[in-house]
Amino acid sequence: MLFNSCSLFINIFILFVFRLYYFYNHWTMQVAIYFFICVDLSLALFEEPALFPLPFLATSIAEVLCLTAFFGRLVHFAKVTPQMVFWKDTKNICIMVTIVLTLIDLIIYGSLEAVNIHSIRWSRALRPVFLINFPESRQIRRTFRSIRNTLPDILYVFLLFMFSVLIFSLMALKLFGVRSLKTVEGLPYFTDILEIAFELYVLVTTANSPDVMMPAYNFSRWYSLYFITYIIINTYIFMSVFLAVVYNNYRKHLKNEILKLAYLKRRKMIEAFNILKVKVGTEFVVTEAQWKRLAKIVMPHISSPHLELLLRISDEGQKGHVDKMNFLRLADLLNIQVVAINIKRHPLEDWMPRVYQSSASLLVQRMVRHRIFVWVYDVIILVNAIFIALDEKKPFISNAEWLFLSLYIIEILLKLYTYEPRAYFGRKQFWNWFDTLIIIAALVATVANATIQSGNYNSQQILDIVLILRILRLLRIIVSIQRFRLIVTTLINIGPTILTFGGLVLVVYYVFAIIGMEAFQGKVWFFDPNFTTPEAQVCGNPALTGSAFARDHYCKNNFNDLASSFIVLMELTVVNQWHVLAGGFALVTHQAAKLYFISFHIVVVILIVNIFIAFILEAFFVAYSLEKSEVETAIEKKIQELGVGVQEEEMQDGKLIDNMDAKDSGFSGDDGDNKRKALKGLYFRIASKKYRTVDALLQQMFESEITPEDEGPSLDEILNLSPSDIYPKNPSFGNSA
Repeated sequence: MLFNSCSLFINIFILFVFRLYYFYNHWTMQVAIYFFICVDLSLALFEEPALFPLPFLATSIAEVLCLTAFFGRLVHFAKVTPQMVFWKDTKNICIMVTIVLTLIDLIIYGSLEAVNIHSIRWSRALRPVFLINFPESRQIRRTFRSIRNTLPDILYVFLLFMFSVLIFSLMALKLFGVRSLKTVEGLPYFTDILEIAFELYVLVTTANSPDVMMPAYNFSRWYSLYFITYIIINTYIFMSVFLAVVYNNYRKHLKNEILKLAYLKRRKMIEAFNILKVKVGTEFVVTEAQWKRLAKIVMPHISSPHLELLLRISDEGQKGHVDKMNFLRLADLLNIQVVAINIKRHPLEDWMPRVYQSSASLLVQRMVRHRIFVWVYDVIILVNAIFIALDEKKPFISNAEWLFLSLYIIEILLKLYTYEPRAYFGRKQFWNWFDTLIIIAALVATVANATIQSGNYNSQQILDIVLILRILRLLRIIVSIQRFRLIVTTLINIGPTILTFGGLVLVVYYVFAIIGMEAFQGKVWFFDPNFTTPEAQVCGNPALTGSAFARDHYCKNNFNDLASSFIVLMELTVVNQWHVLAGGFALVTHQAAKLYFISFHIVVVILIVNIFIAFILEAFFVAYSLEKSEVETAIEKKIQELGVGVQEEEMQDGKLIDNMDAKDSGFSGDDGDNKRKALKGLYFRIASKKYRTVDALLQQMFESEITPEDEGPSLDEILNLSPSDIYPKNPSFGNSA
């Protein structure tokens, strides 16, 4: 009796934890935590210096609510995580420490404000910690880890680079400092070692070239050799070395991250097998019923035909159970996207079969499917581009617009006549949607243009919209040229990961913006262009009198609110004229303020931008070169054996096999004997590589290096895995092989 009570209690507890885990991972909880993160970050818009000022009490209440939500999420995570794992996880400690520090800062700042003493809200710079450290932001953390792991190697290159800048600065001081040269503003040229070092650092970015060289070059053309040598060594060689070091370390640590995840996944699958296994004969296996139940729990929305297909791959001999090796592939099987294609008849074939199957109708369908049809419309698009560039006020040009529009509409109608409409506008038919929307936009633009010309409308905004919509028609060139489509598709695939770098840049921008607002707020003011007062000419600060900052009217580039700060940081990222901005803020504060701008350049331009370039390079290499994985090959083979396969190449360039729809029914045949005589019913294919994210492709590439029999190291060894365990310290032909 006692045993049964304990067993019931344990089952209830397990069910409670299971439901708590599902609730933690529910999409509503993830949306809620991101909502509070966004609210917390956006509070800087309403705090001094504010774009939309609110009382301190209102912003502090909102921040406390956000901190409460973060703490609740952390407690929820602690309930579904083993205590030892939770307290060893650095990100949980970071969140708790940040919550405590923010509350302390709020109390101190509020107390000082109550007695009219202004202080600094230093904890605002810590707000991105919540964005980085919650489990939902693992991709941003991975990028930060890449930066952290890259720092030791890039530090040596950076120190060597700074040593080179210092050597050239000393050379410039000795060469030009004693010759009494003057700049365009009449200031002494290269007489201060710190100013020389700053100008030469800026020259690496080419922002002050050739201005910084001109006084020396005007004195003697031989001095140009000094600057040419400096640019070759520091701009071209060192910056290229930076990229090479970043790329090499990025790939090395990315591989380490993915292999660690792959080993963890394999160990979890082994644990699951040990829980579900039963002994059949001499080996341990998982029964078919248990396997299906597990797959349904992991992927609740999987269709019955898809599940049956995966089971036939896992249970090759139809023995009613799955062995260990095949069970370990379950996660990989579920991760591979299998497209179910229900090949249907065209509606016109049902409504008027004799007409649709007539010789004339079949001829039209063959013409539309032929490659020449695509070539003809490629030529039409190019001719249309020429006509758009011509003067549309001429009647011939204006009437030609209607001709081109009619040809495009005829193209869409012919394709809808040839291909089943629901298949043509299927979820995966991105380019068909793109093409049709462009034509609709062109139709709207042409009709609006004709309406405007026939009436007395003179709205410039409407005319601008009409012109943009007409020019967008030329984007159809992307649809027509396969290489263009491949590049654009790759860019679409890396889109989600680009958003990860967007999150990384947002974090860095936010921290630098908060620091910039605390350091430079109120130092520079923008006045309306109609103001001609002396104060307006120097951006409200006499220290800028005669400076390039005031002369170029950069007054709106200030740190007086969060939005303005972000715009300044964006200009610094582009690097053009960034030395003018740095010089202006140094004049209104202190020359040490230039360190703020140099630090931003090092972190964003040298480090983050190079990591972004490394990622783009890796993404394109993978997208162009990666072949199908072993699991994908197994799925494809089984699909063909069952006689329910459709090849990807049969659907390229609009060649939809008859008409396809992604609805599920049952297998059209159970065995390979029932080969299709007519291409109707439910069929399958592996999703094209263009529909997979770059993260999935990278994971496939690195996981392929692990043999199926390799169960990996122990859990502690996996968690402590480092790139040095993957790459030998003293590589030779033997250990490299």
